Amino acid sequence: MGAAGAAEREDWSVLKWFLVLMLAIALIGWLNPFLGRIGLGRMPGDLHFRYKGREYSFPFASSLLLSALLTWLVYALR
Repeated sequence: MGAAGAAEREDWSVLKWFLVLMLAIALIGWLNPFLGRIGLGRMPGDLHFRYKGREYSFPFASSLLLSALLTWLVYALR
Protein backbone atom coordinates (compact mmCIF):
# COMPACT_ATOMS: atom_id res chain seq x y z
CA MET A 1 0.00 0.00 0.00
CA GLY A 2 1.43 3.36 -0.99
CA ALA A 3 1.34 6.81 0.52
CA ALA A 4 -2.20 7.40 -0.75
CA GLY A 5 -3.47 4.34 1.14
CA ALA A 6 -1.83 5.44 4.38
CA ALA A 7 -3.33 8.92 4.06
CA GLU A 8 -6.77 7.44 3.44
CA ARG A 9 -6.47 5.23 6.55
CA GLU A 10 -5.41 8.27 8.58
CA ASP A 11 -8.44 10.22 7.34
CA TRP A 12 -10.76 7.42 8.47
CA SER A 13 -8.99 7.25 11.82
CA VAL A 14 -9.55 10.97 12.41
CA LEU A 15 -13.19 10.62 11.37
CA LYS A 16 -13.71 7.70 13.76
CA TRP A 17 -12.26 9.64 16.68
CA PHE A 18 -14.37 12.67 15.78
CA LEU A 19 -17.53 10.53 15.76
CA VAL A 20 -16.61 8.92 19.09
CA LEU A 21 -16.02 12.36 20.61
CA MET A 22 -19.36 13.70 19.33
CA LEU A 23 -21.23 10.62 20.59
CA ALA A 24 -19.55 10.94 24.00
CA ILE A 25 -20.51 14.61 24.25
CA ALA A 26 -24.10 13.83 23.24
CA LEU A 27 -24.29 10.96 25.74
CA ILE A 28 -22.93 13.08 28.59
CA GLY A 29 -25.38 15.86 27.71
CA TRP A 30 -28.25 13.39 27.66
CA LEU A 31 -27.21 11.80 30.97
CA ASN A 32 -26.45 15.15 32.63
CA PRO A 33 -29.68 15.29 34.71
CA PHE A 34 -29.09 11.77 36.06
CA LEU A 35 -25.40 12.35 36.69
CA GLY A 36 -26.23 15.58 38.55
CA ARG A 37 -28.41 13.62 40.99
CA ILE A 38 -25.46 11.43 41.98
CA GLY A 39 -23.09 14.41 42.33
CA LEU A 40 -21.27 14.36 39.00
CA GLY A 41 -21.23 17.67 37.22
CA ARG A 42 -20.96 19.63 40.45
CA MET A 43 -17.35 18.89 41.28
CA PRO A 44 -14.63 21.52 41.58
CA GLY A 45 -13.35 21.98 38.04
CA ASP A 46 -16.78 21.66 36.40
CA LEU A 47 -17.81 24.91 34.75
CA HIS A 48 -21.41 26.12 34.57
CA PHE A 49 -22.63 29.42 33.23
CA ARG A 50 -25.73 31.04 31.78
CA TYR A 51 -25.59 33.18 28.65
CA LYS A 52 -28.62 34.78 26.98
CA GLY A 53 -31.07 32.57 28.83
CA ARG A 54 -29.31 29.27 28.06
CA GLU A 55 -27.32 27.24 30.52
CA TYR A 56 -23.98 25.78 29.48
CA SER A 57 -22.10 23.08 31.33
CA PHE A 58 -18.53 21.90 30.85
CA PRO A 59 -17.93 19.01 33.30
CA PHE A 60 -14.14 18.77 33.02
CA ALA A 61 -13.47 17.23 36.45
CA SER A 62 -16.41 14.83 36.20
CA SER A 63 -15.21 13.68 32.78
CA LEU A 64 -11.76 12.96 34.16
CA LEU A 65 -13.25 10.99 37.05
CA LEU A 66 -15.50 8.95 34.75
CA SER A 67 -12.59 8.32 32.39
CA ALA A 68 -10.42 7.06 35.25
CA LEU A 69 -13.22 4.80 36.53
CA LEU A 70 -13.91 3.35 33.09
CA THR A 71 -10.20 2.83 32.44
CA TRP A 72 -9.89 0.97 35.75
CA LEU A 73 -12.98 -1.11 34.94
CA VAL A 74 -11.64 -2.13 31.53
CA TYR A 75 -8.25 -2.95 33.08
CA ALA A 76 -9.89 -5.01 35.86
CA LEU A 77 -12.02 -6.99 33.41
CA ARG A 78 -9.04 -8.03 31.25
